[in-house]
Amino acid sequence: MTRCITRRAAAGLLAGAAFAPFLPASLARAGRIIDLKGGGFQPVNIAVAPFVGDDAARTVTSVTLNNFKRSVFLNPIDPGALPANAAPPDAAPYLAAFKAVNAQFVLTGRSQRAGDGRLKTEFRLFDVTTGEQVAGQQYVTEAANMRRVAHLLSDAVFSRITGEKGFFDTRVVFVDETGSKDRRRKRLAMMDQDGANVRYLTRGDELVVTPRFSPNSLDVTYMSFGADGDPKVLLMNIENSQREVVGNFPGMTFSPRFSPDGQKIIMSLAQGSTTNLYTMDLRSRTTMRLTDTGAIDTAPSYSPDGARIVFESDRGGSQQIYVMGAHGGEAKRISFGGGRYSTPVWSPKGDYIAFTKQNGGNFSIGVMKIDGSGERILTEGFHNEGPTWAPNGLFLMFFRDSSGGGGPKIHMVDVFGRSETQVPTPGYASDPAWGPLQD
Repeated sequence: MTRCITRRAAAGLLAGAAFAPFLPASLARAGRIIDLKGGGFQPVNIAVAPFVGDDAARTVTSVTLNNFKRSVFLNPIDPGALPANAAPPDAAPYLAAFKAVNAQFVLTGRSQRAGDGRLKTEFRLFDVTTGEQVAGQQYVTEAANMRRVAHLLSDAVFSRITGEKGFFDTRVVFVDETGSKDRRRKRLAMMDQDGANVRYLTRGDELVVTPRFSPNSLDVTYMSFGADGDPKVLLMNIENSQREVVGNFPGMTFSPRFSPDGQKIIMSLAQGSTTNLYTMDLRSRTTMRLTDTGAIDTAPSYSPDGARIVFESDRGGSQQIYVMGAHGGEAKRISFGGGRYSTPVWSPKGDYIAFTKQNGGNFSIGVMKIDGSGERILTEGFHNEGPTWAPNGLFLMFFRDSSGGGGPKIHMVDVFGRSETQVPTPGYASDPAWGPLQD
């Protein structure tokens, strides 16, 4: 497959002989860890020297720079301020020159096509303070994979500096929206986390909503409404576009989510004036009812260990967030701030629950600890909705409708609310679902 380079295969091409002269014994030690949560937080200044090579080198350099700009925790120095000819790809850079522009790390590299047409990319990361190379890796793949190589090396650098997992080599599935507001065409689409490589998964002849990635990153579940208006839950393999109907659920009120092991989906089904939570085993297609109240229980999401479920319910009189065991039982309310809470989603790190909050005419995206404490609003707007987590638990995407009409756009914010950016899409876009790191 022309676009696919596996993370395992990339790791197997780590640091060949060309890297040996610059790899100190201390490379095996832990890299610098920055205080992500501290009140005096400052991003780490990193100099990305232009990669040497052909046009692939320019692409790898620009994609890497863009990744770091959006990362919040790394601050790439303006390329125009970098010292010229101070970072050869096959030797240690002249670190004194980079220290003069306040760089804490220097990234150098090379990317060019070999005689067989394949792309060879290598990078080295240097700590300006110690003068040591702290990371280095080499990738050999097809030339069409140059953007993915940039994401892979960005993840390696991000992890080495922050001590956290990367998130650049990921994809987002979303609903692409075109046409006037009263005749909106909605197609299922997929893109890289930076908005590149958009690919349409459905044709737009059926209404599609709320896609969800599986844990293995190869399957997506979503709801589709045909001419009869009844919702169907479909499972699509994004590599070969094969689809299968999981079931027809006339009373479905919220798209299903996968369990962490990918063996089950959890969903909400309406029966009369009540809505309850159900799970379905994807192998046997058997369902199990989890709640049985006169309330509206909906928007369920598993904890990363699969032991608990967070969901929204009006059983207390208004929309609030509750947590219970994965097999049902007593539910505990955890939201107590002013307003109504909806669309809770458990962080992949297990430490926070993201939510949408409506208070008056204001819609907010926020996070709280799993016991409901430490509520923090990350962003507010006219209509924000549908948070989805990056696989490292440090970022959220959501969609926002502007107050001036038009249509929704996807935005990204870090879990501390330090920076928000709009994710570029071809048109209007909603219902993002962030996939895991690619294999």
